[in-house]
Amino acid sequence: MSVHSSLVNVETPAGVADLGKVRDNLLRIITYCRQHGISWRPHVKTHKCISLARLQIESGAQGLTVATPREAEVMSMVCDDLLLAYPIIGDSKLDRVMAIPNRVQITVGIDSEKALEAVASAALKAGRTVKVLVEMDLGMGRVGLGNKEDVVWLAKRIRKFKSVEYAGIMFYPGHIRNPQEKQDAGIESLATSLRNLYETLGLEGLSPEVVSGGSTPTLWRSHEVPGLTEIRSGTSIFFDRESITTGVADLDDMAYTVLSTVVSTSVNGRAVIDAGSKSLAKESWGKDGGFAVLLDHPEVELREISEEHGVLDISMSDWRPKVGERVRVLPNHVCVSVNLQDELLVLVDGALESWPLEARGRQFFDITI
Repeated sequence: MSVHSSLVNVETPAGVADLGKVRDNLLRIITYCRQHGISWRPHVKTHKCISLARLQIESGAQGLTVATPREAEVMSMVCDDLLLAYPIIGDSKLDRVMAIPNRVQITVGIDSEKALEAVASAALKAGRTVKVLVEMDLGMGRVGLGNKEDVVWLAKRIRKFKSVEYAGIMFYPGHIRNPQEKQDAGIESLATSLRNLYETLGLEGLSPEVVSGGSTPTLWRSHEVPGLTEIRSGTSIFFDRESITTGVADLDDMAYTVLSTVVSTSVNGRAVIDAGSKSLAKESWGKDGGFAVLLDHPEVELREISEEHGVLDISMSDWRPKVGERVRVLPNHVCVSVNLQDELLVLVDGALESWPLEARGRQFFDITI
C-alpha cells in the first residue's frame, strides 16, 4: 500500500486516522456488544476528541469513560452519562467535576473511604447526586481493593451519605495481555473472583446493578465474564500493535498511524525516520520488544528511539527505503501517541481534515464554548 495522495504534502511526523476504518471498528464492537447483551462505555483517553466521542455515542455507546477533570468537562458537551474511572483526589479537581451541568449523570470509581468522603462532600456542596462504583483489584495490582470483604465494607459506607448512590462495582483486567487463545486461565480467575464477590455482596443486599470492566486485549471474550454489564475498551476505536499480537485485530483494522519520513539510510541495515518518542512515545515490549512496526512492512521494527529519531531495523526485510520516502508507523500503544499530537489528521472520504483533540491537557475547559 502507498501513502494516500492527500498526505503527500503533510509535514511529518503526524498522527493520521482513517475514518472509514474507525467506523468499521465501531460497528464491529457495537454488534458484538448487542449480541451478548453488554453495554459499551469507551474510554476517551485513547482519542480525547469530541468528534470521535460523538461518533461513538451515535454508533450505540451507552456513555463514556474519562480519567481527568478536563476529559469530563470536554465530554460533557456530547454525552450525559460519564464514568470517571480514576480516584478524584483534590478539592479543585472535585469542584471542576461537580460543576459539570446537572443534566450529566456522573459516576465515579473509588477504592478508599477518603475518596468516598471527598466525593460525597463535593457532591453535597454542588447540590447533586453522584453514583459510585467500588473498584476491586482482580490481578492488575494498580488500584482497587484487594479482597471482597473490603469491597462490601466500602459499599455499605456509601449508604451513610445522601449525596452519593451505590451503583455497583468496577475492575480492570489489564494484567491479561496474552493472545486471546491463551487467556483461558485469566478469564476463569476473573470469573471465580467475581462470582464470590457477587455472593458476598448479595448477602448484604448490595447486589451490583452495574459491573463495569473489560479491556481491549480481552474485548472479544468479554461475554465469558459472568455478570459483566459494560466494557470500557478504548483502544478499539483505532487498535494498535498490541491489538495485533493479542489477536483482537488485524493489520487491516488499524485506523491510526504516525506518518513519518525516512531521513537517513547511511547505516547499513538501518533506516532513520523523523518519528521519535515525541510523536510515538517510548513504550517498548520488554528488553527486545521494539517500539513500533511499519504498517506496510510489518516485518520492519522500530528498534531504537530518541526524541526525534526512530531507528528502523531493515536487516530482515527486502524493503530498501530511500531518503524522503514516506512510511506509516504503527505504535505499540496508540493512546499515548495520539496524546502527543497537536491535532489529528483524519482521512474522510478521500479528503484530509484536521480534528482538534479538545480533551488533551489538564487545565480547565470552558464547557460553555
